[in-house]
Amino acid sequence: MLWLAAAFFVTALLYASVGYGGGSTYNALLALAGVDFRLLPVIALACNIVVVMGGTIRFARAGITPWRGAILLTALAAPAAFLGGLTPIGENLFVTLLGGALVLTALTLLIPFNDREGTRSRAARWIPLLAAPIGYLSGLVGIGGGIFLAPILHLTRWNSARAVAATASLFILVNSMSGLAGQLLKGGADRLASAVTLGLPLLLAVAIGGQIGSLLAARLLPPRWIRWLTAALTAWVGARLLLG
Repeated sequence: MLWLAAAFFVTALLYASVGYGGGSTYNALLALAGVDFRLLPVIALACNIVVVMGGTIRFARAGITPWRGAILLTALAAPAAFLGGLTPIGENLFVTLLGGALVLTALTLLIPFNDREGTRSRAARWIPLLAAPIGYLSGLVGIGGGIFLAPILHLTRWNSARAVAATASLFILVNSMSGLAGQLLKGGADRLASAVTLGLPLLLAVAIGGQIGSLLAARLLPPRWIRWLTAALTAWVGARLLLG
């Protein structure tokens, strides 16, 4: 499983450098490795938590997080993520949802954004209605959901680019914790033990990759290139899942 740890390291590095956790891609890599699909969300959500924890704390300490809006979106999504984690799902549906989520993720990474602030769109007021569905999907298949929320926040000019990144980071962290709690409650002690046995080396890999990604990668490559590389990786893995 050395190749899997290396793939998790690269995934964490790329995703952390653009402000996301990478849960969808962790899931897909595990699926391609033949891991029991019931373990995938548990490991992926735990990896998400490790990757985004540092960024969430840094945003908060720097005073960037727009707490009122971020807490509202997160509070609406977190209970749904917990319910998603509790929901039983078959392997075929799980793989289809995951593959679709990966392809959609790749498309969102290709959406061009800029840092210029403008008047908030009228559509921004309806964003809280999307928080719970995104949260439910997050808990169901083991993703953080921030990669779906952030493009919507950008397109509606909900806040500045840095505030959106801080909100997405908090959203991923709390959703991942809630979804993981639901998954563990659904799976019981045996599934937890299996996930820990397989997941510890992978958690170490994403911890190192995530730190390097958040601190160094954006300085070594232009952010646009990093987004394109991440989108290419995500699209390839998603297509592999959907096409079998």
